[in-house]
Amino acid sequence: MANKEENTNDEKKSLSFVEQLIEEDLAEGKNGGRIQTRFPPEPNGYLHIGHAKAICMDFGAAEKYNGVCNLRFDDTNPSKENNEYVENILNDIKWLGFKWGNIFFASDYFQKLWDFAIWMIKQGNAYVDEQTSEQIAEQKGTPSEPGKASPYRDRPIEENLMLFNKMNTPEAVEGSMVLRAKLDMANPNMHFRDPIMYRIIHTPHHRTGTKWNAYPMYDFAHGQSDYFEGVTHSICTLEFVPHRPLYDKFIDFLKEMNGETSNMHDFRPRQIEFNRLNLTYTVMSKRKLHTLVDEHFVTGWDDPRMPTLCGMRRRGYSPESIRMFIDSIGYTKYDALNDMALLESSVREDLNKKACRVSAVMNPVKLVITNYEDGKTEEMDAINNPENEADGSHKIIFSKELWIEREDFMEDAPSKFFRMTPGKEVRLKNAYIVMCTGCTKDADGNITEIQAEYDPNSRSGMEGANRKVKGTLHWVSVDHCTKAEVRVYDRLFNVENPSADERDFRELLNPNSLHTYNNCYVENYASGKKPGEYLQFQRVGYFMADLDSSAEHPVFNKTVGLKDTWAKQNKK
Repeated sequence: MANKEENTNDEKKSLSFVEQLIEEDLAEGKNGGRIQTRFPPEPNGYLHIGHAKAICMDFGAAEKYNGVCNLRFDDTNPSKENNEYVENILNDIKWLGFKWGNIFFASDYFQKLWDFAIWMIKQGNAYVDEQTSEQIAEQKGTPSEPGKASPYRDRPIEENLMLFNKMNTPEAVEGSMVLRAKLDMANPNMHFRDPIMYRIIHTPHHRTGTKWNAYPMYDFAHGQSDYFEGVTHSICTLEFVPHRPLYDKFIDFLKEMNGETSNMHDFRPRQIEFNRLNLTYTVMSKRKLHTLVDEHFVTGWDDPRMPTLCGMRRRGYSPESIRMFIDSIGYTKYDALNDMALLESSVREDLNKKACRVSAVMNPVKLVITNYEDGKTEEMDAINNPENEADGSHKIIFSKELWIEREDFMEDAPSKFFRMTPGKEVRLKNAYIVMCTGCTKDADGNITEIQAEYDPNSRSGMEGANRKVKGTLHWVSVDHCTKAEVRVYDRLFNVENPSADERDFRELLNPNSLHTYNNCYVENYASGKKPGEYLQFQRVGYFMADLDSSAEHPVFNKTVGLKDTWAKQNKK
């Protein structure tokens, strides 16, 4: 029995604190034993890897406890939102491998929220304030000092109703009036000091057009939308901890309006906060990401250097690797800075299992096999993925003239250099063992050609192939390859934590975050690969065809190297 109890305890320990709270609610029979979560993005930008953490929690918790996770767009600010963002958010969630139950919009509830605000006014719990935003901010006070009441706080109810209706007309001037909740100007929680519920915006809404001129604030719409939908657990990030009492207060008012005062503590959403995902050498602020795009520091939201999900997808990250990474860092109640290297390690681990191995030469120099017959070619078998036999193999053409990596040759090599050097043998992958016999240089001493002789009995499967040779090089046939453009990425920022740096974040950008190589050669088999197909350039790293790629001009993005060389370089 003792062992059984220990196992149960171990299982409990493996639960995140969010899952533990959900299990407590289930054990108490809350919400009739029902689990319903939601992922509520505002459609004002593209999703980034920080959102992926929330997605994994919202959808994962619902899946684990046989509940449902809905998707809701919190579209309460028409000046920043549009359908482009809606469509891309849908695509990103699908790509990550999650399915939502229903799609909702906060704008679905505009009439309900308006009616609720009217009820608040009639109860004496809301008023129209005609002060400027600066005046309102000035009166808020500090956490240790109470705020000052607005001169409009005790306006008659009828006057508030008249002005609130006026706010929702085309004639109302933006910034001239707001609707505020009448709560507690002395509350130590600043969010309780008569928070703004509605403001005037005349920008047409992406769904409702010009029907509304007054729009609810996030704090007035978010919790209520959860309540309207029947959400049981509202899971969000730590910055919403101080918002939770207000979240609960507005739901109290809603239950009161609906006559549910006898059961205030059940059948309502419970807000739970976890730590957001922060990554080294990048930023997650939507405002800053917008700036990077709008001011053309990157090519767009899907630039492979961006922390956006579409950027990572374009770069060649797999959705499974992102989910693996998020699972590995877990969920806590304190913020941390996660090392980009951890994410890249997950990418390597996953791509090793699924990437097709191909030959590509990044920095070419010609190798001539002097004793190989002119015009002769042979088809060599190349295994697609040694980790998965079912992936099969493909053919690669061998000939007299090959491209190899310039770095794989050294004329005067040290003893531990196990690549190509005069008088030593190396193996050409999937082909023969060759011995370097010399090289040709130009007037400046640059090597223009390398010569070698092959052993005809050393092809794979032949007797001569069994002798031990320390070095193995990749290659492509000069006449049977395709010239390609290869884009290699470095960190987007020069400092580890740009969000904590006091300088303008633009000053922290890495000017060398993209290196483009235009003189690369890939085997023809690789040139036909499409975006979405995972590749490993042998001995180089993981790559994926870019959206700009074509059969005539293949373009590849480097996803990640085979090893974490970046960290080693930066320790020097």
